[in-house]
Amino acid sequence: MRTRDLERWDPEDDLAWRRGDSRVAWRNLALSVLSEHIGFSVWSLWSVLVLFMSPAIGLGFTPSQKFLLVVVPTLVGAALRLPYSWAVTRFGGRTWTVFASAVLLVPALAAFVFVQRPGTPLWVFLLIGAATGLGGGNFASSMTNITAFFPQRYQGRALGLNAGGGNLGVAAVQLIGLLVISTAGAGHPAYVIAVYLPLIVLASLLAALGMDNLPKSRVRADRGAQGEALRAADTWWISLLYVGTFGSFIGYGFAFGLVLQTQFGSTPLQAAGLTFLGPLLGSFARPFGGWLADRRGGARVTCWTFAAMAGGTLVLLAASARHSLGLFLGGFAVLFVLSGIGNGSTYKLIPAAFAARAERAVLEGRPAAAEFARARRLSGAVIGIAGAIGALGGVAVNLVFRASYGHPGGGGEGAFWSFLGFYALCLLITRAVYLRPAGQPALAARRVERDRVRG
Repeated sequence: MRTRDLERWDPEDDLAWRRGDSRVAWRNLALSVLSEHIGFSVWSLWSVLVLFMSPAIGLGFTPSQKFLLVVVPTLVGAALRLPYSWAVTRFGGRTWTVFASAVLLVPALAAFVFVQRPGTPLWVFLLIGAATGLGGGNFASSMTNITAFFPQRYQGRALGLNAGGGNLGVAAVQLIGLLVISTAGAGHPAYVIAVYLPLIVLASLLAALGMDNLPKSRVRADRGAQGEALRAADTWWISLLYVGTFGSFIGYGFAFGLVLQTQFGSTPLQAAGLTFLGPLLGSFARPFGGWLADRRGGARVTCWTFAAMAGGTLVLLAASARHSLGLFLGGFAVLFVLSGIGNGSTYKLIPAAFAARAERAVLEGRPAAAEFARARRLSGAVIGIAGAIGALGGVAVNLVFRASYGHPGGGGEGAFWSFLGFYALCLLITRAVYLRPAGQPALAARRVERDRVRG
């Protein structure tokens, strides 16, 4: 099968899948993970660059200004997720991945130039930070594209690998920042960016040479589902829960180094030596959260997760009161792991909730095949919507930190009390909406759908 444009594609055709379609799908997944991984790294680039910014290199911004520098790319990346998920249906997975990868050269080159110019005003960096938000949109287009390559029975595994590989980009760029600071010192932020310039070119070339465009009819099948999904209450409940899980992951990942510098006076080397651990733990925990949700149910695992995240936030409050760095790091490590688990379990709520809706419709006498097909279409649309809204949680986390630390003598206690209240709200919503007796048909519906697909 030739690369570039596929004339026909039906992942549910078992014979074609065994004869070679599976190799095409996994090849596209591998290249998609590479592109998304670099996109996440560029998106979170400013979480590292702000650690270098000091009067010593002519970039003496205040903590409040630095928090603003990590808020802007988070906001832009969240806003771009819905248009990016649509763009891949319009232009094709290969074409859009090449563009989405190559365009990252613009903010990377701009950052490379201006971080080496002492006295560069804040507004210039804010514009560059907004452009790095392009990397945050890659997640949505990548997930939309990869969903269409795989049959239903393999989509959970494929999407988990795609999302986890992308999330690791946050830890990767922070590890590179650590290597630069530990070897060259805290005066060379451009070295971090220099690592990614050839990687962006490589990802773009590999996508051009090795990926495929699916038939537009195949990818566009879900385009009309977004409007219908927006009218469903489950879309908004799950999106709010994803604000609590993914929003915490990406928000803490972007802000952690700055929090250590502001609250404990950590040096750039000390902060960089710790910041990558949280995103790394959270990325590896995400597939485990999906697996655990398969065994115990997405609603139950999500409920446990928010209860534990509230406990982790109480640890942060105790650490702040005692000014204990060790306890503080332990609390944040727990929150990163739990946010990763919650990312996986919350996404598992999506097919369960819409399968339950389909089951109720079938019990009312509607055609089973049509209702379960509709449930799959809506589930795919909600993945994109929840991903976009969830990323806005990262904006909220950084804005709350900015308000908490932004005044002289300010500490993190106000931010942590806010997070505690939100996790308690998410816990109550999960229990009320997805663990109430009326919600239990979702478990049976998942089994019905699984047996129908396999049979």
